[in-house]
Amino acid sequence: MKRRVKSSQSGISFISLLVVVGVLACLGILAAQAFPTVVEYQAILKAVQKSSSGNTVAEVRQIFERAAAIDDIKSITGKDLEVSKNGDQVVVKFAYNREIHMFGPAYLLLKYVGQSKPSR
Repeated sequence: MKRRVKSSQSGISFISLLVVVGVLACLGILAAQAFPTVVEYQAILKAVQKSSSGNTVAEVRQIFERAAAIDDIKSITGKDLEVSKNGDQVVVKFAYNREIHMFGPAYLLLKYVGQSKPSR
């Protein structure tokens, strides 16, 4: 008589699949909420770089406010910018926080910091 050797099946169970899909769904929802803040950060960097062409603090803030109106920037205003000079270059710095409500009392805190790059 021939004996058949039972081979055990390998793979993921249905419950494990549900857990993995649930975790991926939660991460996807979180990423979908954080993505607009990253897009706004990129718009702020672009506006700050554009505003560093100004010569006075008032002019820098005015250039930023115009760019912020076009790009719909709501997180910071021209008053929140730190304007300084490094040699003959105008350096514009900014920092702000964004909170994303996750569930219950839990929030995700994103801290954004940036500055204008020196022009050549």
